[in-house]
Amino acid sequence: MADDTDPMAGAAESLKGFFAMQGEAMRAMMSGQDPESLLPQTMTSGDMAEWAATGTQLQQLWIEFATHQATSAAEKAAKGTNLMDPAQWLAISHGMLGQMPKGMVDASAKFAQDNLQLWSGVMERFVAGATGGAVAAAPDPAALPKSDRRFADPAWRDHPAFLLLHQTYLMMADYFRSAVKGMDGLDRAKRQQLDFAVSALTEAMSPDNFLGLNPVVLKRTMETKGANLVRGMQHLINDMKRGQLTHTDPNAFRLGENLAATPGKVVHETALYQLIQYSPTTETMLDVPLIIFPPWINRFYILDLTPKKSFIKWAVDQGISVFVVSWKSADATMADVVWDDYIRAQMDAIDHVRARLDVAAVHAIGYCVAGTTLAATLAILTRRGEADKVKSATFFTAQVDFEKSGDLKNFIDDGQLEMIGQLSSQQGYLDGRYLAAAFNALRGRDLIWNYVVNNYLLGEDYPAFDLLHWNGDVTNLPAKWHGAYLRDLYRDNKLVVPDALEADGTPIDLTQVATPSFVQAGREDHIAPAESVWRITQHFSGPMDFLLAGSGHIAGVVNPPAAGKYQYWIGDSTAPSLKAFVESATEHPGSWWPHWLEWLHRQSDARVPATGKRAPGGKGDPGIEDAPGRFVKTR
Repeated sequence: MADDTDPMAGAAESLKGFFAMQGEAMRAMMSGQDPESLLPQTMTSGDMAEWAATGTQLQQLWIEFATHQATSAAEKAAKGTNLMDPAQWLAISHGMLGQMPKGMVDASAKFAQDNLQLWSGVMERFVAGATGGAVAAAPDPAALPKSDRRFADPAWRDHPAFLLLHQTYLMMADYFRSAVKGMDGLDRAKRQQLDFAVSALTEAMSPDNFLGLNPVVLKRTMETKGANLVRGMQHLINDMKRGQLTHTDPNAFRLGENLAATPGKVVHETALYQLIQYSPTTETMLDVPLIIFPPWINRFYILDLTPKKSFIKWAVDQGISVFVVSWKSADATMADVVWDDYIRAQMDAIDHVRARLDVAAVHAIGYCVAGTTLAATLAILTRRGEADKVKSATFFTAQVDFEKSGDLKNFIDDGQLEMIGQLSSQQGYLDGRYLAAAFNALRGRDLIWNYVVNNYLLGEDYPAFDLLHWNGDVTNLPAKWHGAYLRDLYRDNKLVVPDALEADGTPIDLTQVATPSFVQAGREDHIAPAESVWRITQHFSGPMDFLLAGSGHIAGVVNPPAAGKYQYWIGDSTAPSLKAFVESATEHPGSWWPHWLEWLHRQSDARVPATGKRAPGGKGDPGIEDAPGRFVKTR
C-alpha cells in the first residue's frame, strides 16, 4: 500500500491498480473472442524456429550488455567515480517534484460514473455485433469521448479491450490533471510543479509505451516474428551504453560537410571559446559587423544547420560581416569557470572584432542564456562608460526576469540543486546528458516516449533529421557557473534587482542599458516562455522593438524565409504587458528574419568593400583553422 502522504507513490499505485483492473477485463473479453488482426492463425515448424532464434538473439544481446555494464562499473569504481546514469537521475528527479495534499489521487465519483458509461456503451456496441456472428465495426473516432494522436492507429479501436484501455487511460489522465487544478491552498509555483509531475507520470504510464498493451506493437511482433524486438533491444542497449536517448541516425551528419558548413575561419581563440569569421559572398558589406553569441548549453551550429536552414549563411548572403562564438564544452580544466568568465569572454570577443576590422562598434546577438549574459555585459559596459562599443543588441528567446520562466523551474528546488551539485562535484563539470534529459522531459511525449515506442518496441530505424542531431549533440557545463546560474537567476531572480549581482568587479543594473534592442520571443516556447522574454522590455531604458514569432524555442528562431512557414506579430513594443502587445499586434506570414534585417539597416546602413580582413583567410591572414573549428567537435 502506498503512503498516502507521498503523492507520486499514490498516483503510481492508482495507475497500477487501473492497469491491473483493465488487464483482467481484457483477458476476460479476449478469451471469448480472438483479436484476429493480432494473432496468427497457424504456426509452422519454420515459424517456431524463427521465434526460437529471436529469443536466442534477445538473450545474447542482454548477456553482452550485462557484461559491458559490469566491466564499466568496475572501471568507474577503480577511478573513484560513481556517477548515476542520466536516465536514472531523471527518474529520481521526477520523484522529488514535491508533495501533494493528501487525497489528490482519490477516484472521484464523476470519474467512476463516466468510466462506467464508457464501458457500457462500448460493450453494448461490440456485443450487439458479436451476436450477429461478427465483431461490430469500430466506432467513429469523432464519436469517442477522448482523442489523442498516440492512439490514432485503427488497431486501438478494432477490439473492445484496446478501445476501452486507451479511452479509460485518457479519461483517467484528465482527472488527475483536473485534481491538481482544483486543489485549494496551493501557490502558483507549487501548482505548476504538481501539474508537471502528474503530466510526466501519466505520460510514462500510457498503455502505448508497453509491449503487452499496445496492439500496434503486438501486430508488428507477430508479423516479424519478433525481429522488431531484436532491433529495438539493440537500440535500447546502445542508448543505455551511451547514457542518452537517440533521436536520429548518428551517422547521417558530419560537421563541416553537411552541418555547420558555411565557409569561414577561426580567427581568435581562448581557453573558453573560438571566434569564427565567415567568408563574404557579396562585394560590399555593412560597415558595422555582427557578432553572435549562441548558448553554451548547446552547440553553436543550431544557427548553421543545412545551408537552406542556416541563419548564419543567410546573414552573410545579405552582406553582413558575421562572427560567431563557438564555446568550449566544459572539462575538468574549467571547474572554476563562473558567469564572470562568460561575460569577460563576450567583452573580449567584442573588442577583438572591433580591433580586427578597425570599427568603433558591433551589432550583437545573444541567444537564450547567452542573451541573458549579453544583457549583463551591456549593463557592465554602460556602467564603465563603454556602451558605445555595441551599436545594437538582438535577443533570441532570452530571459532576464525569471519570475515566469516556465517548466524548467520544476527542476530548480533545493533538492534538485543539491543533486546537481553532487553530480558535478567529482569532475568539476555537469555532464551534458543530464541537462539533455531534463530538456527532453519538458516535452516527454514527443522527445522520450515517442522514441521508446518507435525505436525500442517497433524496432524502426532512426530518421536523418538535422535538428534532432543537434539536439543530441550535448555540451558539458562548468559546475560552479551552472549552480550559481540556477540559484541566482532562476530561483532568486537577482538579475533584475539593480546591483544585486556583479561580474568582473562591476555591479549590474539593467535599467541603465540604453542600447537599441530587438527582442524576439516564441509564442509556443516552453523553455523561455514569451511572457518571460517580454519582461526585458520592462527593464531596459533604451529603444526597444519586440517581435513575437510563431512556434517555439528553436523553430521560432530557425525559420528561413524560403521555407514559407509560421508567422510573426509586430505591435506596440511599449505596451504594459504581453497581452496588451498581442492585442495591438498585426500578424504577418512567414519568416521574421527580413523584418529584423530592415531594423538592423535602420541602426546603420553604411557599407564597405568585402576585402582585406573582411574576407578571412586572405594573404597574411590565414586564420587558426577552417570553420567550424575544433571546439564544436570536442566531446
